[in-house]
Amino acid sequence: MKKEVNYSNEFLKGLWDINPVFKQVLGMCPVLAVTVSAINGLAMGLATTFVLVFSSLIVSLIRKIVPNQVRIATFIVIISTFVTIVDLVMKAKFPELSKALGPFIPLIVVNCLILGRMEAFASKNSVIRSLLDSTGNGIGFMLALIVLGSIRELLGNRTIFGFQVLPELYTPMLVMILPAGAFLTLGLLMGLSNWYVKKKEQEEIELIFSGYRSATTLNTQTELN
Repeated sequence: MKKEVNYSNEFLKGLWDINPVFKQVLGMCPVLAVTVSAINGLAMGLATTFVLVFSSLIVSLIRKIVPNQVRIATFIVIISTFVTIVDLVMKAKFPELSKALGPFIPLIVVNCLILGRMEAFASKNSVIRSLLDSTGNGIGFMLALIVLGSIRELLGNRTIFGFQVLPELYTPMLVMILPAGAFLTLGLLMGLSNWYVKKKEQEEIELIFSGYRSATTLNTQTELN
């Protein structure tokens, strides 16, 4: 039972507790550059997740036989292999999407999220834990890109995933499809997430003190009786 809880935590932590975008602030180049639309965020998130998961798998499998002196170079070779696969598949099957994402697919090779999880986790843990960790972080990264892209697309073009949501009466905000819009939206989302975390922490503290006061009052009444 203990192992099941630990395994579930390995996956769930990447969705929120150590979310690559909102908590660790990793991979900011694609986060800010490609999220002019929700579909771009989804595609970039899927590509990054694919590379992260399969790179973690290979790194975890060979972690005991790779000399410490060449581990970073080995990680980069493994990552670049899967990035090449993603790049070629997207150019062949989704040429328009590949053009929209531009150089940011090849640049997954130097995404600090990928290399960071290889060094911090996959190279030190079992295959199962590495897969759960990489999948959770990849999905967390993808969800952040989708949320950011959806907000920018909605306010900048009235649509989400190409489907019109806001009426024609709404005047699109040009700034939302420009780089400044990415910074503004990301800043607001990060501020909102930090506010939520602080609020939950405050509620937990108040709950602890409330329980302490109740216990103290009960003990006092018992002594008096």
